[in-house]
Order: sequence, then C-alpha cells, then structure tokens
Amino acid sequence: MSAKGSCGDNAACEGFFGRLKNEFFRCRDWGGVTTEEFASRLDAYLRYYRDERPKQSLGWMSPACYRRRLGYGV
Repeated sequence: MSAKGSCGDNAACEGFFGRLKNEFFRCRDWGGVTTEEFASRLDAYLRYYRDERPKQSLGWMSPACYRRRLGYGV
C-alpha cells in the first residue's frame, strides 16, 4: 500500500479489506471468541478466498485457479 491519498495504488487493498469486513467480520457475534479462535477462523476465510471463492474479474475462477491457469505456482 502506498502513501495516504494515493488511491490508485491502494484500490486493490481497499477493495479486499472492504470485502473481508463485509463477508467475514460484520453481522457476526464475536462475543466469547478467543484470539486463537478468531485467528483460526480468519485463516480459514483467507484460504477459502484464495482457493475457492470465484471472482468475476478473473472469469469466475478463484485467485488460485487463475494463477495456476497462467502457469504460476500457488
């Protein structure tokens, strides 16, 4: 991420963190969840996002599938 006010460089990160908050964090009751449990759930979400969640901009493929199709290792 770049300096504050440089929205062109930060757009991808801002978009990702917005989706993370909407899909993972909001509308859930986090009361009673330990730090370790939260970290475990976050790790599971990030793995889902990378390996399974389809994205329209990638031709409805997951990021990992798209990278494999391009010949990059995941």
